[in-house]
Amino acid sequence: MIIKEFRVTLPMTVEEYQVAQLYSVAEASKNETGGGEGVEVIKNEPYEDVPLLGGKFNKGQYTYKIYHLASKVPQFVRMIAPKGSLEIHEEAWNAYPYCKTVLSNPGYMKDNFFICVETYHFADRGTSDNLHELSAEKLKHREIVHIDIAHDAVSRTDYKQDEDPTKFKSLKTGRGPLTGDWKNTVDPVMTCYKLVTAEFKWFGLQTKVESFIGTTERRLFTNFHRQVIYKLVICLSMPLRSQVFFNSFPISQLRIK
Repeated sequence: MIIKEFRVTLPMTVEEYQVAQLYSVAEASKNETGGGEGVEVIKNEPYEDVPLLGGKFNKGQYTYKIYHLASKVPQFVRMIAPKGSLEIHEEAWNAYPYCKTVLSNPGYMKDNFFICVETYHFADRGTSDNLHELSAEKLKHREIVHIDIAHDAVSRTDYKQDEDPTKFKSLKTGRGPLTGDWKNTVDPVMTCYKLVTAEFKWFGLQTKVESFIGTTERRLFTNFHRQVIYKLVICLSMPLRSQVFFNSFPISQLRIK
């Protein structure tokens, strides 16, 4: 099992992040091709009385989806793959500023595989010691990973110049570019505390797969939050009518992948 806490500091408020995230998801949904092929939405509804983070958050939006991956892999893989192995189940509880997502494969791996991502969006510079209130035992195994969206390396295939936070400045807010020791000087500031707990019990593969999961999550978090910075600039530059639309658009209607 791995327990990694990724801390992504951003030059915005917690409220602005929610707007930028919603805009990013709306854009992704609009630009999708294939019409959501392979994604089955089982539930998408408000929830109450589900205590998260020690009861600090009790209500929000619940989604339950099944990702059918058979159409995404070569035919020979479909022929040899065990029944149920190409279905990933996702449960998510969105109680912003706290969110929890759990991925599993109950049809084949059962309790031997899961990825749990718990995110707390908090107004600080990534210095809170134990925001997720982990037990002393889990703290022994937790690895903290600070992500610098401006200076961390991005692969050539992932790099987009217009989303490079070291190169653009918002005319609307005056923020940017992010250079030098920006994380300790920007204002406003917030941090996404993303706690990833993952387990893949398979003899001979566990260490390699769990390491791959950790590396993949870091890449996803880095790329997504570079996009969030850019999307916030766009969103704040919109006419007021468009901003009101994205602020009021119910996240429950968006297909988040």
